[in-house]
Amino acid sequence: MMRYQDIRNINVSDYIEKKNGLNYLSWSWALDQLLLLDENASWEYLEPQYFNDTMMVFCRVHAFGKSRTAQLPVMDYLNQPITNPNSFQVNTAMQRCLAKAISLHGIGLYLYSGEDLPISNRISPPKQKITPTAGAMDQFSLEERELLHGIAEEISHLIHTDKHVEAKSYFESLNREEKIAVWSLLNSKIRKSIKNL
Repeated sequence: MMRYQDIRNINVSDYIEKKNGLNYLSWSWALDQLLLLDENASWEYLEPQYFNDTMMVFCRVHAFGKSRTAQLPVMDYLNQPITNPNSFQVNTAMQRCLAKAISLHGIGLYLYSGEDLPISNRISPPKQKITPTAGAMDQFSLEERELLHGIAEEISHLIHTDKHVEAKSYFESLNREEKIAVWSLLNSKIRKSIKNL
């Protein structure tokens, strides 16, 4: 039987799915890996719980001689709970919850701490590299793009008014995908100012 220490070092980076700036481990790939490692593994969905008009789903995975249970709210692409979710939204949350429950056994658990690689593959925490990318804005809705343009303008204004620390802090508060998108909107002078802080 495999040990948790060995399972947690499986690199899942090539199997991450990205949607609307969020990272997901494909539930089908995670399940396939689980069954390759423990062919007797099984899973079950527990009774969902309601919180006002929102729902939390639960999945228990039995593998490697242990049972682990994960929970996940039914969420939209912004990770906000969905009011009165429909069957498709509930099914999506259940499959994501399955992947999360599998991760509790070690497969891809590091994704939930926002890291890129298993602990054994890192010597020091990876430094996030920000580079302009063609199509960086494509993953965002029209409303999100307008917001990101506003953020880029605000950061530029802060740099122009010598509020460099505030500009850097504002930029650093963004998630990785937002940083790349905003970075692609900034001119080279503003980028240089942020890099030099």
